[in-house]
Amino acid sequence: MHQKTMSNPAPAHSAPDGTLDARTRRLLEGPIAPTLLRMAAPNMLVMVAQASAGLIETYFIGKLGTDALAGMALVFPLVMLMQMLSAGAIGGGISSSIARALGARRRADADDLVFHALAASLFLGLVYMVFMLAGGRWLYGRMGGSGAALEAALVYSHWVFAGALLVWAFNALASVIRGTGNMAVPAWVTFIGTLALVPLSPLLIFGWGPVPGMGIAGGALALLIFYAGGTLVLALYLRSPRSLLKPSLAAVKWRLALFGDILRVGVVASISSISTNLAIAIATALAATFGVAAVAGYGTASRLEYLLVPLVFGLGGPLLAMVGTCIGAGKHDRALQAAWIGAAIAFAVCEVIGLSAALFPIQWLSLFDTDPAMLETGSLYLRIVGPVYGFFGLGLVLYFASQGAGRLLWPVIGNGVRLAIAAVGGLLALHAGLGLGWVFAAQGAAIVAYGLVNASAVALGAWFTINERKTS
Repeated sequence: MHQKTMSNPAPAHSAPDGTLDARTRRLLEGPIAPTLLRMAAPNMLVMVAQASAGLIETYFIGKLGTDALAGMALVFPLVMLMQMLSAGAIGGGISSSIARALGARRRADADDLVFHALAASLFLGLVYMVFMLAGGRWLYGRMGGSGAALEAALVYSHWVFAGALLVWAFNALASVIRGTGNMAVPAWVTFIGTLALVPLSPLLIFGWGPVPGMGIAGGALALLIFYAGGTLVLALYLRSPRSLLKPSLAAVKWRLALFGDILRVGVVASISSISTNLAIAIATALAATFGVAAVAGYGTASRLEYLLVPLVFGLGGPLLAMVGTCIGAGKHDRALQAAWIGAAIAFAVCEVIGLSAALFPIQWLSLFDTDPAMLETGSLYLRIVGPVYGFFGLGLVLYFASQGAGRLLWPVIGNGVRLAIAAVGGLLALHAGLGLGWVFAAQGAAIVAYGLVNASAVALGAWFTINERKTS
């Protein structure tokens, strides 16, 4: 299960500066569990706050009716795919490249990586925006959208993806800062922005006084205002004396090697993100055969899985930085130890959430709608899939750790296995007339396989060659 070693690109500024800043030293020498938890606390705050932005929006859009909620359920996997690509996949490549540069004491490269990261993210964001604006109607139709639900989906989609570059820019800058081991600044920026969404989202959706109600489009606009403000604040921070990195546009040396350092991790990781969201999109299409309320029910229930993604990323961000920094410094054993400690924490947190959702599904679902058919479908999903959410946390956090290691073959395989089980199992259940419960059972089996594949790969040595393990 050994992958070919992927070396760091030859840096133009490879001479070490002879010193390590205190934050990098903590990643290399501090006690692993306390260091991870101390770093993860603000990062979990930022990720939960970022997820809450979508939940706040869903809550208010749910007041517009089941068609609006179903329309948003069609678009939401594509919004989350954009988030996972920009923050988790490409963002992970950004954080990993900066962490490894700092661990190897290549400070000039780390500074130049800021502009390389932003340029790569804006280009990919432009591609994503054009694809979604041009192909939205076709895509949502293939996912089962029709009638008023499809029209609501298109209104929301056109608004939110017209501002896609703001989302990509925000996540690029946040990933740059996380790569230095600083989780607090992105956390506070996102947390404060989410607080602002609480009044802004209903104001733009329903209107008040001189502000006209925009309906479902208002939710999208509120979200874009959030990202625009956050991008500005993060950019100002990177130009401040408090920033560890000192990027200078006038002094940057553009190099394909630095783009490659980001993209060789980020592009491969994107395959994993696409597989995750494709599995949910397929399940949405299968649920659509049971009606609009079933789409709304599954879409609302699966929001909990999407909430786990940023929650695990809250831990995975600092774990990525620690693993990348340790590997950059040649401390392979410490990188592996950190990965297993993070895996245990993620499994426990996600399993508790999943079991709680399985035991009390109505309490979660009724936050968004009270339609009986929606509640029935959502409850069925949570009772079947919720108890295996621990394996989702296990697989996902090891995916982030593997980004830090720069080794993503097996996480991609794990997501491919998940996609195959979810799609084939769901289709077989549907064609055999076994009902929606068996479609969801295939989703649960796919999640278990995903976690086990990623854990087995790390345990059996996928990160390092035999020579690397001997010299660690």
